Amino acid sequence: MNWQEVCEHPQLQNLPFKVELNRWGQVVMSPVKVKHSFFQGRIQRVLETFLKTGEVMPECAIATTDGVKVADVVWCSSDRFAQIEAEVAASIAPEICIEVTSAGNTEEEMLGKRQLYLAAGALEVWVCDDQARVTFYDRSGALTRSGLVPDFPHQIQR
Repeated sequence: MNWQEVCEHPQLQNLPFKVELNRWGQVVMSPVKVKHSFFQGRIQRVLETFLKTGEVMPECAIATTDGVKVADVVWCSSDRFAQIEAEVAASIAPEICIEVTSAGNTEEEMLGKRQLYLAAGALEVWVCDDQARVTFYDRSGALTRSGLVPDFPHQIQR
């Protein structure tokens, strides 16, 4: 399958799962719990308080070398948003891609997603763990804080 077919497939609509594609066009689904959604929403709201330009979006489909991945929250500059707005899956990753880990995620999987988003053009990738701790990364590795949003907290308030 390709991403357009996934988006249009009637049996894949309104699922309580995050749907992605791997490099072979196979659908990969991950269940989402309430806590995951809560962190995702909180991150989006906090990010919007720091960034007054561009677009903060949940569930952004991004074309990677390993198929289409869906970042939980992204921030995209106005210029980059203009490039991807009409696309089914972003051909270039938004500048900030954020993943909220789920119980089933491994460190290897999160490392892989970080690398895929960075290779697709993200400038930073943030990971929020199940304890609401946020870690920031760029191409050089872990950062002490975000270079794009230096005041973003390391801990999401519950």
